[in-house]
Amino acid sequence: MGLLHIYCGDGKGKTTASIGLAVRMAGAGMKTAFVQFMKGGETAELETLKLIPSITVMRCDREYGFYRTLSENDKKELAACHDKLLETVFSGGFDAVILDEFNFAYKYSLLDRDRAESLIFGKLPDCEIIITGRDPDKRFLDAADYISRIECVRHPYQKGINARKGIEY
Repeated sequence: MGLLHIYCGDGKGKTTASIGLAVRMAGAGMKTAFVQFMKGGETAELETLKLIPSITVMRCDREYGFYRTLSENDKKELAACHDKLLETVFSGGFDAVILDEFNFAYKYSLLDRDRAESLIFGKLPDCEIIITGRDPDKRFLDAADYISRIECVRHPYQKGINARKGIEY
């Protein structure tokens, strides 16, 4: 039986938690799709995930930058890419689908929200769905079987320390 998981909150570790689940599932011989929304730059964890045959990494083929800097055309292109990723990943063949930073893309309509809901709520019965990101929509919270809220108590950004390779990306 496939269940819906949400990793949310303002703390560091939502993506990391979802990657941990992907690795656990790979160790159990299960196939996982790791789909990243909003992120296009290189990150160290993706290099490791690509080495695991039962994990498929999917994301847009370019870095769009921060939402506040996107042009309207960039938003349209990014939404089209996100929609294509969703259609591809929900075509079947996976024991789990991780939708990393889905909550942001959904909140700001950087994907077809109705289609995303239809795919997630109409998922294959044995497929685990994991969505990450801050501020999940109430409809996903209401439907979730697992909700893990990661709270930021302290973070180096608060001291002006920038993201570090191998730690934040």
